[in-house]
Amino acid sequence: MHLAEFNFGTLAYPWGDPRIAGFEDAVDQVNAIGARSPGFVWRMSDEDMDAAQNDPNGPLRDRPNTASTLSTWESPYALYHFVTKTLHARIMRGAPDWFVPGDSGHLVCWWVPANYRPNVAEGMTKWQLLQDHGESEKVFDAKRLKALALGQPA
Repeated sequence: MHLAEFNFGTLAYPWGDPRIAGFEDAVDQVNAIGARSPGFVWRMSDEDMDAAQNDPNGPLRDRPNTASTLSTWESPYALYHFVTKTLHARIMRGAPDWFVPGDSGHLVCWWVPANYRPNVAEGMTKWQLLQDHGESEKVFDAKRLKALALGQPA
């Protein structure tokens, strides 16, 4: 099994606005670091994510200015290490300046078969399941991700 993760947040300003330039300028570099990270398996392409974010009938239709990532990893440790020990962590310290307060860093993780490619609709369904029922063995957030990555009880 691999670990799927979907994270999203609403940018405080539209894409292309100079007030989020620090975020936009870092996206490609952070994604490249993720793709080279040990344990990385797959990330939804920018083109497919852009299409999902702008689909008027899609799962993100009510979330203008969304920034999101959908990827799969070999293990919780691999994802956790990327998120906390690379440029990703430093860049996300700027989140309060770039995202709508209280609407960033939404993360949901779930197990998928190796080589399975989830989609945004599935990610939003898992997110809603997490919101409605809380963490479980099937869906969880950053707290459980950290515990699993560090080999601690969740």
